[in-house]
Amino acid sequence: MFSLIDWLVIVAYFMIVAGIGVFFSRRNANFSDFMFGGGNMPWLAVGISLIATSVSANTFLGNPADGYANDMRLLMLNVGSLIAIVIVGTVFIPRFRASGVKSAYELLERKFSRPVRVLAAVFYSCHLLLRMGMLIYGPSLVLMKITGAPFYVAAIAMAVFAMLYTSLGGIKAVTTTDIIQFVIFFGGGLLCIWFCAKGVGGFAKTWALASEAGKTRWYDFTWNPASDRNFWTASLVYVVFEVAIRGCDQQFVQRYLSTKSVRTANYSSITSSLLGVCVGVVFFTVGAFMYVYFQVAHVEPLPALKVNEVLPHFIVNVLPTGVKGLLVAAILAADMGALSSVLTALSNTTVVDFLPRKNAADVGQQNIKNARIWVVLWGLLGLAASFVCAIGDISILQKALFFTSLFTGPLLSIFVQAFFFPHTNPKAVIAGAVLGMLALLPFTNIPILPPGMWKPLFALAWPWNPVISVTGSLISSQLISLLLPKWRPAPAVQV
Repeated sequence: MFSLIDWLVIVAYFMIVAGIGVFFSRRNANFSDFMFGGGNMPWLAVGISLIATSVSANTFLGNPADGYANDMRLLMLNVGSLIAIVIVGTVFIPRFRASGVKSAYELLERKFSRPVRVLAAVFYSCHLLLRMGMLIYGPSLVLMKITGAPFYVAAIAMAVFAMLYTSLGGIKAVTTTDIIQFVIFFGGGLLCIWFCAKGVGGFAKTWALASEAGKTRWYDFTWNPASDRNFWTASLVYVVFEVAIRGCDQQFVQRYLSTKSVRTANYSSITSSLLGVCVGVVFFTVGAFMYVYFQVAHVEPLPALKVNEVLPHFIVNVLPTGVKGLLVAAILAADMGALSSVLTALSNTTVVDFLPRKNAADVGQQNIKNARIWVVLWGLLGLAASFVCAIGDISILQKALFFTSLFTGPLLSIFVQAFFFPHTNPKAVIAGAVLGMLALLPFTNIPILPPGMWKPLFALAWPWNPVISVTGSLISSQLISLLLPKWRPAPAVQV
C-alpha cells in the first residue's frame, strides 16, 4: 500500500503547483493578463496546454480501461482530429482573431443578438459543467483507493485544490502547470507500460500476447453506425464533434487568443493534435498490457473489480514504493490541468457573457475579482455534478465522450450560421438550437440512467450526436427563418 515516500511525492507535486499559482497571482495586472496572458503566450506552450486541456484523469484511467475491456479501435478518432484542425485553422481561428472578441460567444451577439450569445454560453456552460463532474469523479476513484476515504471526501479534496490554484494565477499559471502536468502525465503512462512489460517478460512478448488476445486491433472498416469502433464513425463522423470542440469551445478559443497571431495559434492547434496521437497510443497500450498482465500471463491475481478500477488497483498494489506515488501524482496532474482550464473558461464566460455589461470591460482589478469568485462558484457546481457522473457502470471514457457530445452540435450550428448565414433571424437561430437538441432523443442512449429507463428508437454511437443535432439545428433554423423578417447584422463587424 501507500508509504510515506509515496505521500511525500504527492505533497511535493501539490506544493509546486500551488507555488506557481501564487507566483503568477502577483503578475496579473488586468483581466486580459488573467484570462489571455496579455496575448503573448508562446505557441509551443499553448499547444501543450491545449492537449493538457483535452486529456485528463479520464484519459489516464478511461483509455486504459477501454483498452483493457475492448481494444485500440478508438485510436481512429485521431484521424478525425487531424482533419478537424485544418477546418478550424482555416475557418474559425482567423475569424476569432480578426474580431477582437474576448469570448467566442461575444461574436454571436455582434452577428445576431444578445439572447443568441447567452444561449450559446448556456449550452457551453452546461457542457463544461458535466465535463467538470467527470474530471472530479475520475481521480476521486484513485484517492478512494489509496486513502480509504468515501467518494464525497475525495471529490471535495479534488475540487477545492483546483479552485484555489486556478483562482490565484489565471491563464499564465494554468498554462505553466499544464506543461509540467503533461510531462508527468505522459511519463506516468510510459511507466505503466514498462512495469507491465517487465512483469510479463519484455515489451515484445507482452505486445505479441496482447495482439493474440485482440487488444491491439486499431482499425475497422465495417459499416455500423451504432458502434463507435469503425472508421466511418470514429474518423469521418467524428470530424464534426472535433470541429465543434476546437472551434466553439471557449477553452480552445481562449488559448488561440493568448498567442501572437493566426499562424502561431494554428501552430498551437497542430501541436496539440499531434501530441494527442501520442497520448492515445500510449494509454491504449497501457490497457492492452494490463489485460495481458492480469488475464493472460496471470502475473498477479486480480480481484473482482469494475473496469474503471483496474488501473488504480495496478498502481496501488503492483507498483513499487515511490513509483506509485508518482503515478498517482500523474493522474492528479492530468486532472488538474483539465480542471483548471475548465474553471478558467467558465469564469471567463461568466464575466464576459453573463454579467451586466458594466462589469465586462477590461479595466482595473474588478474583473479579476469577479473571475476568481466565479472560479469558486463553478467549482462548487462541478463538485455537485461529480455525484451525478458517478451513476452507472460504463467506462469513464464512454461517459465523458457522451457528455461532451451533447451540447456541441447546437453550438456548432450557431457559429456556422454566424459565419455563413448571417441573415438568419436570431429567433430562428435560438429555436433551431433547441430543436437540434431535441432531435437527439430518438437516437441516443443516456449512460447515467438505469438500464431500460430510456430506449431510443434507433441507437447511434455517440460521435453521431453532434452530426444529428447540428443538422437538425441548421435545417430548423433556416426553415423558421423563412417565416420571419430577414436579419441584417451590424455592417461594421467583419468576421
